Amino acid sequence: MSEVIRTDVVIIGAGPVGLFAVFELGLYDLKCHLIDILDRPGGQCAELYPEKPIYDIPAWPEISGQMLTDKLMEQIKPFSPQFHFNRMVTKLERLEDGSFHVETDEGEVFETKVVVIAAGGGSFQPKRPPVPGIEEYEGKSVYYAVRRVEAFRDQDVVIVGGGDSALDWALNLQPIVKSMTVVHRRPEFRAAPDSVKKMFELVDAGKIRFEVGQVSGLEGENGDLTAVKLKGTDGETVLPATRMLPFFGLTMKLGPIADWGLNLHENLITVDTEKFETSEPGIFAIGDINWYPGKLKLILSGFHEAALMTQAAKRIISPGERVVFQYTTSSTSLQKKLGVN
Repeated sequence: MSEVIRTDVVIIGAGPVGLFAVFELGLYDLKCHLIDILDRPGGQCAELYPEKPIYDIPAWPEISGQMLTDKLMEQIKPFSPQFHFNRMVTKLERLEDGSFHVETDEGEVFETKVVVIAAGGGSFQPKRPPVPGIEEYEGKSVYYAVRRVEAFRDQDVVIVGGGDSALDWALNLQPIVKSMTVVHRRPEFRAAPDSVKKMFELVDAGKIRFEVGQVSGLEGENGDLTAVKLKGTDGETVLPATRMLPFFGLTMKLGPIADWGLNLHENLITVDTEKFETSEPGIFAIGDINWYPGKLKLILSGFHEAALMTQAAKRIISPGERVVFQYTTSSTSLQKKLGVN
């Protein structure tokens, strides 16, 4: 068994909401360790659409998922959070003194007074299309997310799917690719009507090819794709392709979280709206993982939840101590913590 790591707060999930929680907790001198199943901070933002613009972050008319992550990492630097990546929490139990014993699948052991679950939708992975031999091409010419736009420049790209991700990337990548083909099993799309309209305008202009059908096979060698076989109403078609992006959605799993005895609502963790505490005192849930009446799955909402959670966490960690609310714009003590005074 590893040496016990003692900390004020363990945050499960290092997405934008988990990162901002570090900032709020840090203002009250609370130290954090973050555990995430991914290999980097940023959660779904950085994993699934690092270069895709986000338009509803306050004061940022447009910001990419990766830039948002970078800015949050810069913001929390004064508080020196400790990260544990490529890890999953496998055990969570309450100790006699009311604190928590937390273990990961890598054998790390934590003792903490507060646990904050900021795990988005839980552990997630893209749904793999039922195409024979697709595993050989994954990560080399078949991708489930666009991490680097430049990887698609001057390529023959086939995008499969009918949702927002499929059409967003078809529109965003079209100006830089050699050719762009969108494949969907039917002419109707689930994506935003404006995106559908723009795509068909590009189809009419000869800049995007649209095919109704399903991918039935891949051609290529050593993971390098050369063509995609398409089964449609008129038989089989072969499309030139050096890159394929299948967008079949995500498989969301709560994983071990589902076994921690927390009250759930349709696979999400129920919380109150005063503290965002779960049915277990001292365990909080913020961001997309939680549910309460009127819940909106927005990064903005998660930031708000992190701020209110912090007030309650401070009272648990420092019982009897008066929690004084201060503004960073006027508090010299907070500015000193941030290194700006």
